[in-house]
Amino acid sequence: MGGVEDDEPASKRMKLSSEELRRLSNGSTIKEPVAGSSRDLMARPLQSEGGEEVVGSKGVIKKVEFVRIIAKALYSLGYIKSGAHLEEESGIPLHSSVVNVFMRQILEGNWDDSVVTLRNIGLTDERTVKSASFLILEQKFFELLDEEKVMDALNTLRTEIAPLGVNDSRVRELSSYIVTPSYCSPTRSPKQDTVRARSRSKLLEELQKLLPATVMIPEGRLEHLVEQALVLQRDACMFHNSLDKEMSLYSDHQCGRDQIPSQALQILQAHTDEVWFLQFSHNGKYLASSSNDQSAIIWEVYETGVSLKHKLSGHQKPLSSVSWSPDDRQLLTCGAEEVVRRWDVSSGECLHVYEKTGLGMVSCGWSPDGKWIFSGLNDKSICMWELDGKELECWKGQRTLKISDLEITGDGKQIISICRETAILLLDREAKVERFIEEDQPINSFSLSRDSRFLLINLLNQEIHLWNIEGDPKLVSKYRGHKRTRFIIRSCFGGLEQAFIASGSEDSLVYIWHRGTGELIETLPGHSGAVNCVSWNPANPHMLASASDDRTIRIWGLNNLSTKRKEPCSNGIHYCNGGY
Repeated sequence: MGGVEDDEPASKRMKLSSEELRRLSNGSTIKEPVAGSSRDLMARPLQSEGGEEVVGSKGVIKKVEFVRIIAKALYSLGYIKSGAHLEEESGIPLHSSVVNVFMRQILEGNWDDSVVTLRNIGLTDERTVKSASFLILEQKFFELLDEEKVMDALNTLRTEIAPLGVNDSRVRELSSYIVTPSYCSPTRSPKQDTVRARSRSKLLEELQKLLPATVMIPEGRLEHLVEQALVLQRDACMFHNSLDKEMSLYSDHQCGRDQIPSQALQILQAHTDEVWFLQFSHNGKYLASSSNDQSAIIWEVYETGVSLKHKLSGHQKPLSSVSWSPDDRQLLTCGAEEVVRRWDVSSGECLHVYEKTGLGMVSCGWSPDGKWIFSGLNDKSICMWELDGKELECWKGQRTLKISDLEITGDGKQIISICRETAILLLDREAKVERFIEEDQPINSFSLSRDSRFLLINLLNQEIHLWNIEGDPKLVSKYRGHKRTRFIIRSCFGGLEQAFIASGSEDSLVYIWHRGTGELIETLPGHSGAVNCVSWNPANPHMLASASDDRTIRIWGLNNLSTKRKEPCSNGIHYCNGGY
């Protein structure tokens, strides 16, 4: 679809007197010649293969389009004289004279003339012509009603709007307004005239969206192109990981490695055996860890570091996992084939023990509203409980494995678990529909993204697979490099907008990949045993935690972080000064 071109300079075209037209059409009204034009001093634009002048080193930007978009932006910013000068000096009009006449007719309410002019603009799509005519005549219809010219309005509906054959349901709706008392007011105030003028302005905006961009350039087009370029630069930046990282139009955007947490700022040593699992709370203010020493620890996160808040004791077996309540006020801990305990985060008190006679729990999780908890059992079933321990539902059969993760999607509808050695179950508990992710290799563990759209799966063959689980599951990306031969190794999403993937590894390193490209960007040394689990602080993209068989938890931050540190305490916390 295209429009009629007008090669006349701005000073020879019709001058529009309407202030509304200045604001909405961004058409110029001041056409003074520009003194001291520098046109002859400027570099001559290149010629494109099609014969049109182009600007830019790549030869892909058409000069006419470029100038028109700049003029549009100038008018939008209120620089009326500057926009007019640009049109004058370049000889490139923002709009053709036909389009300017059309816009003036709309704002002045010359409906019949505007419909005729619309067909002279040069539109090639008849559907667009009819749809635009419908909007214009609908406005005419309402203004006739507003002026109490009911018969004229009825005639417009019958002889002009209905024959267009556009939007029959809307035509029926308009007919109902004929008998609506609200349109038959005995008097009309000046305020109502203002409202009508404002509605004409709105009509012009709607027409602008409907007509081809070659006819009327969309509002904010230059801003959209610039924002798009900045977003593409940001997304292509391998290390972008900070909200505070300002983006400038003066230079291309690029972050350095210093945006990735890669320095061990603290070593937490309160566990007495291998640390198997850890997870930051949703608000990032706490960190919970579980260990082979049969305990869990709640750590409090401050700007100056992490400190021990509560050590949770009571389990009779090693703890395989923890799960934060949606409000972060409570914590679930799961013993390996034992029981699930619910704890109060503030006091460290055990609020309830969930158990089933003759069976052991292997995983735990919360419903998004915090009203129920879920647990996987060693008979391969999954159960849902009220907080007081009443069992609400149990899905029997091969729903989970003895060693398994458990996740519930953000809408509370789907339960996710490893149901077979090479398969993950996505169980819609409301629709009672089961979907599966099938892998070729045994599945080690998995992690759900914050938006519940993606699943990160660790495999036995030392690969991590990223799946999109919206609709039919689709494999999106693969991450390689870490080591896994014997143990359960867990990975996580993290960083700003979860743009990174982190994973533990049996070679004592923490691995970090760029999520979009799959490129390995960091390996973090420091642990002396296998790194079993990692967790990225959801509220602080510069904080990462790792748990290891060396009985420690490492808190990773930025290399350039210069923060005053507390003195080492007796709670098993060691502060690092850049060393490992």
